[in-house]
Amino acid sequence: MKLMAPAQKRLHPLLFCGLFLLQISLGAQTTYLYCGQIIPINGAPQTAGTVVVENGKILRIEKGYVPAPSGTTTVDLKSKTLLPGLIDCHVHFEFEQNRNSYNERFVLNDADIAFHAAVYARRTLESGFTTVRDLGGSGVNISLRNAINAGWTTGPRIIAAGKALSITGGHGDPTTGARWDLFDIPGPEMGIADGPDECRTAVRAQIKRGADCIKVCATGGVLSLARDGRLPHYAADELETIVKTARDLGVDVAAHAHGDEGMRRAVEAGVVSIEHGTFMSDVTMDAMIKHGTWYVPTLTAGFAVSDSAKNSPGFFPEVVRVKALEIGPQIQSTAARAYKKGVKIAFGTDAGVFPHGKNNLEFIYMAQAGMKNADILRAATLDAATMLHLQDKTGSIEAGKLADLVAVNGNPLEQIDAMTRVVFVMKEGKIIVNR
Repeated sequence: MKLMAPAQKRLHPLLFCGLFLLQISLGAQTTYLYCGQIIPINGAPQTAGTVVVENGKILRIEKGYVPAPSGTTTVDLKSKTLLPGLIDCHVHFEFEQNRNSYNERFVLNDADIAFHAAVYARRTLESGFTTVRDLGGSGVNISLRNAINAGWTTGPRIIAAGKALSITGGHGDPTTGARWDLFDIPGPEMGIADGPDECRTAVRAQIKRGADCIKVCATGGVLSLARDGRLPHYAADELETIVKTARDLGVDVAAHAHGDEGMRRAVEAGVVSIEHGTFMSDVTMDAMIKHGTWYVPTLTAGFAVSDSAKNSPGFFPEVVRVKALEIGPQIQSTAARAYKKGVKIAFGTDAGVFPHGKNNLEFIYMAQAGMKNADILRAATLDAATMLHLQDKTGSIEAGKLADLVAVNGNPLEQIDAMTRVVFVMKEGKIIVNR
């Protein structure tokens, strides 16, 4: 059946002029932000400055409080500190851990998950995170990314991984712990892949669905019902196939890893980042420095799972509780060692393991691990943007970059807990929060 294009109608001249003037009006939207302090990240901090935003981008940064022309919007942040929009490199918008999480897979449809995800995304943006990397769900995360980009809902810019790749019975196998006959056996299309050939298919399937990156579960994990939390899951040839296939199609691979052997295999295979890295050895850290591999510690998740395991009886199934007690408390000491050794660190929280919107707690935990405040801020902005190949668009306050901006009460260079007091959020020139 041949579809015919509808007949084109000519616009009335007056209507055409009206649309043209509307375009001019919308295109000329300008905002003047009067800031008590500006931390541009890629440059020296300055006091008493004006950031001029136009057409969703930073037009210029001026010293002092420059008078705004008539018809422009002004925002008084003279008692606040302005920073680039924050970046969380590890979230899961499709769920939020609770006592009923292990039953939700039997009752929630994708539409239910999508409505939840939209709320979590909005909450995250309002906390100051204008960009996130969503590292695995059912694929709703890809649809959420598309909906945000199209303006159908509000949330941060999303780099989406689609479904995480896992071995059969591994951390990403959703049928683990269920009755054998309850689900069809998942295969590469569902992210469950064994052997190089299936791994190649699994990567291509996720990219076909629209994934911006690939996540692979290189070892066991905490919250899955599999009893293993740290043993290696993928062989070296499987990981090499995953990374090579992804690279051929222009995307990076992030590796979930708690145990040292599995993460070292992933590093040698060429993944862009190690997520969690709980039992990372000095040998693996050296390999990460050699290969330029990023480390995303997710400290908040570590504290959250260990706290729930210790203080909330029945919150986790027993197989999960044991792993949470073992793995959770270890992550911070590993992050401290990695930082001292010089491993590149990007900010990531694993939000969803704990409530979305509390991502800012990671700043405090990173400081407790011994990181300098300036390095923590850079990890959550320009370094994270660099890892995600977005450094030309966001991550610092510079003319020409997207107007992703956050203001906080206090000076985070002196007191990092100022990052938990976000009072202003702008994404691409649009004011999201102005408290």
